[in-house]
Amino acid sequence: MLAVSALVLSGCGGGSTDEPGGQDISSGSKHLNLYAYAVPKIGYDEIIPAFRDTEQGGDIGFAASYGASGDQSRKVARRVPADVVNFSVAPDVTRLVKAGVVDKDWAEQYPNGSTPFGSVVALVVREGNPLNIRTWDDLLKPGIQVVTPNPGSSGSAKWNLLAPFSAKSKGGLDEQAGLDYVAELVRDHTRIQPKSGREATTAFEQGQGDVLISYENEAIFLKNQNGTAKPGQRVDYVIPPETFKIENPVAVVNLSKEKEAANEFVSYLFTPAAQRIWAEQGFRPVDETVIEETKDLFPGEIAKLWTIKELGAVLGEGTAEENKGKDLKGWPAVDKALFGTSGAITEIYDAGGKV
Repeated sequence: MLAVSALVLSGCGGGSTDEPGGQDISSGSKHLNLYAYAVPKIGYDEIIPAFRDTEQGGDIGFAASYGASGDQSRKVARRVPADVVNFSVAPDVTRLVKAGVVDKDWAEQYPNGSTPFGSVVALVVREGNPLNIRTWDDLLKPGIQVVTPNPGSSGSAKWNLLAPFSAKSKGGLDEQAGLDYVAELVRDHTRIQPKSGREATTAFEQGQGDVLISYENEAIFLKNQNGTAKPGQRVDYVIPPETFKIENPVAVVNLSKEKEAANEFVSYLFTPAAQRIWAEQGFRPVDETVIEETKDLFPGEIAKLWTIKELGAVLGEGTAEENKGKDLKGWPAVDKALFGTSGAITEIYDAGGKV
């Protein structure tokens, strides 16, 4: 795990093979460079070989780079050779639209807003949940130490914080209550701020913190390692009654020299075969039939699942005057209000929670 983490955090996936000791996945007359955020590497390790077993993918080779979503996006914006991108949050794709690297209508080019899989925000705890962590309030108990990445570099950090913010602010209706929660979490309970979701996972595995805020798929991945993990590294996870729907978009780079192959690969991600692979690796599928088939893989009852569309409608209300006559919606509204240069949560992090 540590070796994998080091590879992921370096931002390059060199040496990947279809299986240990097997054929290098770079072979083929066509070649695609995939730039993705760190967490779905375990999914792509299965998806790419499966695609290469299809008629469309048989002659397509791959190189994959994984890292913090924001960092990956900035690399592609600087024109590193890339064909397909998969980021944690839509604003990291929007950066590429502004840079002229991705088409403006990218979200309409594939099903489900060009989002082939997703997750929900979960709480990873030590095996047996010795501190009885169940809800967002439990993270603010005296002495509880929380691990979550820095939203300045990590898309997963944004999702992680949107879950308690939405729960405490009633979906943005009481914005100050949500910000007060985040400030207390950062000031009194967050000691380290890793750059990516995977780096945060590694820190938690190494014994740092009592609770890891993370994607459900990362929590599933960690729990699946319990059989071989040392006693101090075994985990359980909790889905809070109120949490947030995570949507991780994909796009084809318009500068790609292999756009046809790139489109074939991205289209494959939405097929039932690929959707089942995503589900088996802990990612929530988006195909309705596969959702029903695999629902037992995702235990836990969610009373309220907040969405970026829902929160954006509230936080963007009244922004028309400064936005060419139209209120901001979705991620543009949320990013401006909370995570932009002068966003409220950005200011909280800049001040160490002392606001």
